[in-house]
Order: sequence, then structure tokens, then C-alpha cells
Amino acid sequence: MNAGPEHLLHMLRSQGRFCAGSGSPMYGELFELVAADVEAGGVFAAILSGHEDDPSRLAVPLRLLGGLHRLVLDGRAPALRLWYPSAGGAWDARDAWPEILGTAARHSGFLRAALRQPPQTNEVGRSAALIGGLLRLDHGLGLPVRLFEIGSSAGLNMRADHYHYRYDRGRWGPLDSPVTIDDAWRGALPPDGTVWIVERNGYDIAPIDVTGADGEMTVLSYVWPDQDARLDRLRGAIAVARSVPAGLERRSAADAVAGLSLADGALTVLWHSITWQYLSEDERAGVRDGVEALGAQAGARSPFAHLTLEPARDGPGAPIRFLVRARRWPGGELAILGECHPHGPPVNWQ
Repeated sequence: MNAGPEHLLHMLRSQGRFCAGSGSPMYGELFELVAADVEAGGVFAAILSGHEDDPSRLAVPLRLLGGLHRLVLDGRAPALRLWYPSAGGAWDARDAWPEILGTAARHSGFLRAALRQPPQTNEVGRSAALIGGLLRLDHGLGLPVRLFEIGSSAGLNMRADHYHYRYDRGRWGPLDSPVTIDDAWRGALPPDGTVWIVERNGYDIAPIDVTGADGEMTVLSYVWPDQDARLDRLRGAIAVARSVPAGLERRSAADAVAGLSLADGALTVLWHSITWQYLSEDERAGVRDGVEALGAQAGARSPFAHLTLEPARDGPGAPIRFLVRARRWPGGELAILGECHPHGPPVNWQ
């Protein structure tokens, strides 16, 4: 049974409420305007035609506005720079909307193509959760870390140890990093120490090379334009990526995990953040099977850990929470380490 336009409208408005509640009033207003245009059969209804029944996990609203943002950033929609803070403008919904409609009409083919591309936010703030979790997992082991990531996008979070984190009682990470994550940690802080990452490998169905201008523009386009701190972190992380190599491979999550192996004298870590919701049930089952297989192979000299920042519910109808969870083998007991916003800081450690 087809869900029809009601499902699409719900996705647009839900995404708008989430953006507004997460510090982006611009996208809160813009998604509502797009939804109203779809209801009226306007230009966005035509662009989104055929996507009315797309599942929520495909994040069609973010694909759409990511495409529109790309047009601003790469200069194809110069008039919109007046209202996009990421391009030096100031958002005003009433004044911007007529130009947005005109831009969408002129570039409808490009925007429809953008709907086929998965969102590639590669939110750097999530590194606060991932590196803190890794400090806990590696505590007491002191082993070199082989790091693997699924849903890695451009692989920016794989450089988490090269970012600087500030919190009430101190700081962690290199002082000269171009990435500073403020108010990174609260609560029962991760143990102070170092992590020694000797291998970095990321897997994604559409990996992005941010060492080139096109890749940089792509990841910037998925950041909400009125969130300066996120954009600054991302630009800094791109600079780090150009000096800290990491492998990136086009591969599905399940296939990637199935291809992993452990190593003697090293902690092998698989991590992912805000990736689970985009995977099909078959992909999720494949990842689970692969994780269990690796856990069964782990030994005292070849431990394995699975570290995640993903949404969870306590029960049907309960609010979604974003939990930092980990399992380390031998043993494999699940531990909830902390909770945070899907964009990361502050991470409240348990």
C-alpha cells in the first residue's frame, strides 16, 4: 500500500522540527516552506515526485536541501548567498523564499539527481563520543589500535585522535589541532591517556575524497548552513584529512565487516555513528553476524571491540535516545557508556 504525499509531508515537517530543535532555525523554517509548496503542487512537488513512498531511512529531505546548499556553495546559485550564513549571508525566510523557488525551478534536474545521493554529513562532533569510548576500551590494554569504520563517508571521524577536545575539567588531544570541540564531555569522564591508532580503514557505499575540491564541497553541503560551529569543525577536519592518511573503500557495511580479521598484539575496533538507521534489515543482520564472528575469534592478545553511537528506544513509543555503546571481546558484554545529541557534544558519560 502506498503511503502517498502524507508520508512525504510528514518526513519534511519532522525533519524541520528536528533541525529547529537542534539549533537550525533556518532549516526549521525552510522545511516547512517546502512542505507547504508540496501541498500546493509547486516546484518542490515536481522535484520530489516519485519519492513520496521512500522510507524515512533514506533521508530524502536532507538530500533535497543538501543539493540546494551545494548550488549556493559552488556558485551556481549566487543570488542565494545573501541568505545563506555558510556563504556570508543572513537568513530571512520571507525574502529568501521567492529566490529559492526560482533557483529550484532553474536547477530542478540537479535537485532531482541529488535525491539519489545518500546524505554525507560526516559530522565531526561525533568524534567526541567515539574517541571517548575508545579511551575506555583501550584503558588497561595499551595496545596499538586497528580502526575500522562502516558508513564512514569521508572518513573524518577516523582522525578523531587528531582533534582537540575541551571540557570543564580539562582538555584532551593536540593543542595545535585545527579542530576544537568545545564542551565535549560531561559526567564520568573517560580515563586520561593516549590512543595509538596504527591503521585506519573506512567503508561506505558512496565514499567521498575530501582532499579534492568536489569532495570538500559535497560534505559541506550537508551541514545545515546556519550552524557555524559545525562548519568550522568540518573545515578543520578536512585540513587534518589532507595530512593524516586513511583508507576509504566503496563497500557495503555487511560486506566490509565480513572481510575484517583480527591481529595479534593489537586491538581491532569497529565503530560507526548514526549509520544504523540507513541500513536495510539484511545489512543490519549481516553486520551483527560479522561482529559476532569476530568476537568469537578474539583472544587476550587479539581483542576486538565494537563501538557505536546510534539511536535507541527503551520501548515502543518511547523517545529516541542516542547512546554510546560498546562491547569488547573476549567477553563481549554490552556496556552503555554515555548519551549525547546525534551531532555529538556534549557527551554525558555514565
